[in-house]
Amino acid sequence: MSESQFEKAVAIIGSLPKDGPVKPTQDDQLFFYKYFKQAKVGDNTTTRPGMLDFTGKAKWDAWTSVKGTTKEEAYKKYVEKLIAILEAAGDEQSKKYIEEINAA
Repeated sequence: MSESQFEKAVAIIGSLPKDGPVKPTQDDQLFFYKYFKQAKVGDNTTTRPGMLDFTGKAKWDAWTSVKGTTKEEAYKKYVEKLIAILEAAGDEQSKKYIEEINAA
């Protein structure tokens, strides 16, 4: 996967309507988060959030779980996951999104 395909996938996720046919689960959202951070920042070197910051800890743990993943592998995992979710939705807009990613 190329960086342009990754960037297209990021843009598509950011534009998904909340009430649309494509609804990433909480686990999907953490998956996208960790590979986005790994692709953009690299390994997590930040301090783990405090015990009452449940969301922050979940994000931190997810990102830390992919330590050592290359930028290119992070692109690939992110894009492949989005394509799988779009294929499962199967609506016309999702098919257009897949075409846009493949053309990027």
